[in-house]
Amino acid sequence: MTRTGCRLTAKDFAVLEVLLERRRAFADPVVRMLEEKLSSADVVPVDMIEPDIVTLNSRVVFTIDAGLPETRTLVQNEMRGPVGSSLSVATRRGLCMLGMAQGQTMSLEHAGGRREWISIKTVLYQPEAARRAASEKVLAGDRRPGLRLVYSAATCTRPLGGTGGMRQTDNDDPGPSAA
Repeated sequence: MTRTGCRLTAKDFAVLEVLLERRRAFADPVVRMLEEKLSSADVVPVDMIEPDIVTLNSRVVFTIDAGLPETRTLVQNEMRGPVGSSLSVATRRGLCMLGMAQGQTMSLEHAGGRREWISIKTVLYQPEAARRAASEKVLAGDRRPGLRLVYSAATCTRPLGGTGGMRQTDNDDPGPSAA
């Protein structure tokens, strides 16, 4: 599967618009790439995105220039993911991957003119697909309880609002040595 453009959820599109406005204020070199991504993207509702498309918070296996496969979670801000396991959408690679499909390869030009090829091997997890799968289970009646009662204490038989007596009797006071 080789798609020429990218597909963004409406939410991801809005995140990139905000990122573009912030980066324009600092004359960031990523601005041109952001503008191209936003102008060429097919925007779809969040619940209509295919499960093989890279969205924000997706866990992705990819290669750079046909090198060894790497696995990262695409995040909005680098600080939101564990060190070394996330890739910010504010980077050139992260921005390039956002909206790509499994099996798709795209060329990325760096600031110095060097080109690299990014290939999406697998989308291991996509939050939108996971949300759809969970809601389909609920609709199908497959409702498994999140918590299971393991032990239940004896019920209290005193009337509502009544005060309970003390459990301690006259002869079971251990005295000051127990403290």
